[in-house]
Amino acid sequence: MIVIAGNCVLEDIETSVRTAEFLLEVSNRLGFNLIYKSSWKKDNRSSAEGFEGLSIESSIEIFSYLRRLGLTLITDFHTPEQLNLPLVDAVDWLQVPAYLCMQNELIFKMADTGKPINIKKGQFLHPEDVRNIIGKINSRGNDQIAITERGTCFGYRDLVLDPRSLHILKEFGYPVFCDVGHLSRKYGVSSSDLIRGGDKRFVTTLAKSAIATGIDGIFVEVHPNPAKAKCDAATQLSFNEFEEMIEEVLPIWGIVNEGKSW
Repeated sequence: MIVIAGNCVLEDIETSVRTAEFLLEVSNRLGFNLIYKSSWKKDNRSSAEGFEGLSIESSIEIFSYLRRLGLTLITDFHTPEQLNLPLVDAVDWLQVPAYLCMQNELIFKMADTGKPINIKKGQFLHPEDVRNIIGKINSRGNDQIAITERGTCFGYRDLVLDPRSLHILKEFGYPVFCDVGHLSRKYGVSSSDLIRGGDKRFVTTLAKSAIATGIDGIFVEVHPNPAKAKCDAATQLSFNEFEEMIEEVLPIWGIVNEGKSW
């Protein structure tokens, strides 16, 4: 099983390193593959007061240190111009934010880097339409793709997980992940609102449900002290919560994938 995990956003090197070392230890002990994710910039904020991230220089410094730990790194980019930054060389994977997954210029510029790309499926998008995003990337000679389901809009502020979407996304022949943390968010509410910003009670249930469909792994955010996190405080998992979730999910992974070679 592959787990994409890390802090929602780069906050400081101490928080990043503490989280990375924890995730490395747990991945080695429990036996799953880890891709470390942190946004270097959060461009989609509920209000003008939302934390947007660190400087380019600080972000490169943190990612460079994490890479020396042996981690595979992924971060998101929001404009074509950002892909000219040296930050691109500091990470291994590029991520298309869900709200921007239809932006042609951004997609083409990402594909032209030759790096692997994780497509976050838009909350507004039918899973069959991800085929067109894949086609844009393929048209530039890039076939290194993963797809992450992060829910579908259901009324105001709620997202739901439709397992049929995971089935459709797998048919494209690329690795598929499910973002179980953001599925538990309440959109339009400040992510620092621990009561109204989301309900992480559902993260483990969503993870178990998604893995049972035969996908390749899950996407979740982790923080040493979620209540003090600068982004998604309501739905980032503590270290204990993350480890407990993995321990519940791995047996399901074993049952679904028994006899397969991975």
